[in-house]
Amino acid sequence: MSTAVTAVPARMLRTTQQWLPDLQLGLQNLLLHRLRTLLTMLGMIFGVAAVVSMLSIGAGARQKVMALIEQMGVHNLIVEAKESTDWQALRKVRKISPGLTFQDYRVIRDDVGDIVAATPRKRMTGTKTIPKAQQDSPTIYGVDPVYQKIAGLHVLAGRFFTDDEDTRASAVCVLGAAARSSLFGSADPIGQYVKANEQWFRVIGVASPQLSSQTEVAGISTQDLNNILYVPLNSAILRLEDSYSDRRDEIDGIYLNIRDGADMSSIAQVVRAILDSSHHSAGDFSVIVPAELLAEQKRTERLFNAVMVAIASISLLVGGIGIMNIMLASILERTREIGVRRAVGARQSDIIRQFVVEAVLISFMGGSFGIVFGFVMSRLIALLAGWSTIVTASSILLAFLVSITVGLVFGIYPAVKAARLDPVEAIRYE
Repeated sequence: MSTAVTAVPARMLRTTQQWLPDLQLGLQNLLLHRLRTLLTMLGMIFGVAAVVSMLSIGAGARQKVMALIEQMGVHNLIVEAKESTDWQALRKVRKISPGLTFQDYRVIRDDVGDIVAATPRKRMTGTKTIPKAQQDSPTIYGVDPVYQKIAGLHVLAGRFFTDDEDTRASAVCVLGAAARSSLFGSADPIGQYVKANEQWFRVIGVASPQLSSQTEVAGISTQDLNNILYVPLNSAILRLEDSYSDRRDEIDGIYLNIRDGADMSSIAQVVRAILDSSHHSAGDFSVIVPAELLAEQKRTERLFNAVMVAIASISLLVGGIGIMNIMLASILERTREIGVRRAVGARQSDIIRQFVVEAVLISFMGGSFGIVFGFVMSRLIALLAGWSTIVTASSILLAFLVSITVGLVFGIYPAVKAARLDPVEAIRYE
């Protein structure tokens, strides 16, 4: 047992003694031809930088979409009305479907099991706000108090409205983060009043910022979720007039919070079946299941990563060809050196190790510089294009490992070719 234990350090010592001289010799040869070494490394540098920067763009976009989906709630199910601004198209739909109604909401609540909490939503466009909005007027959301729990809405200041205030249709409201800034700037809005659609509402709370998408992604609305004025549902119905009420559904959204562990896909099918029956398959609604969107996004992420691995291999292939080309040229230049080393006792494995070490050193240094360059590129892209970029440890590791592998693979052939040279002919080579 003790003999086996002592044999391992001995083998490691011999290996170190074999590789260290080759590393030193490889560095000396590369530094002797600095310009050629730099030009050889450029393929690896740009290849690795491209992979790191592309993966950072993809990771940033995926993280934002994933965060948006998770914000919707993986235990939630959302029904959205498809409201048309084309009056002629709307008339055709209304002949067969009444649109999304409170009756739909009640039937779903009664017939669908596993519902923990639910609320309808009445959305209106805010007009003529006082104080005057510095940006777009906030959208008005009429919802039940349970909406705060379903949407995971946090209140930074004040509170959310209560069931009693909803029952009495109290004139109270909670401001989204952007609505607060647009209406009151840096002033404290709690206790102040906001006039929207000719009605005054007392501000009782301010909601925390939420993520919003600039484009429609995976069924997620493009609406700014921070520029919202939340009011009790009964207050919205009884106090606010909607100038387009004849063109809109009775309610335009239903939020359902489903029990943990329930089959979201089955419940979504039941909800679709209920609405298809009452709407006569008019197709004027959509059912969004964040859990399914999240699973689909993860599948897309895995596919995207696989594609990036392929792109990494192709982009770094050019750098590998450059390494092989330079190593073959180096063999011609150093044929006499190889012959002398063989004549004084160097084995073929020693020659192979010498040239493989040089190829790996080129790819190692090129990969290192490429990672730094890729990180800088991702930051510049984020700064100039305004995109979200994230340089992940996995992208750095992937690019670096591929660069080392390319150097190793494309360095073996020149190394073997050098080792097979006839020592006598190599010494006589001019």
